Amino acid sequence: MTAWPEPVERVAEFLRRNAAEARIEEFVDGTPTAVAAARAVGCKLEQIVKSVVLACDARFVVVLTPGDRRADVGKVGQAAGCGKARMASPDEVLAATGFAAGAVAPFPLPRVHRVYVDRGLLSHKRVWVGAGSPNHMAALSPADLVRLARAHAMDAVEPAP
Repeated sequence: MTAWPEPVERVAEFLRRNAAEARIEEFVDGTPTAVAAARAVGCKLEQIVKSVVLACDARFVVVLTPGDRRADVGKVGQAAGCGKARMASPDEVLAATGFAAGAVAPFPLPRVHRVYVDRGLLSHKRVWVGAGSPNHMAALSPADLVRLARAHAMDAVEPAP
């Protein structure tokens, strides 16, 4: 068995240390988009968790949204008490989370001020999160997601089209 990349091992260790009922899987073709991730894992698009990093004044927040929806930057910024919130650049994503843009896991995030989770994710039995690389995903319950990410539930997405 080959070793996982360091960011994936960091996520796996965090899951073990926190006694999470989760499993990490590797997908050779990758999961570069929420649609590709849902196809690869065989779930509904709304069960894919997107970890969106926002620059919020001088700090960073992460918002966890369903794969079929877009984060509402204004709502999340207001909830976080930001004067101005915007999508973080790839360099900021890496600095804030320790993960490359497109491979952000919702934990561990030591340099992130706060994590929000869209309430829509809480209705599923299992959700799939990025696990530190574009080829790795982890399945877990929404309750474990909230617990491990220390996430605050809110309506965090733009209105449906």
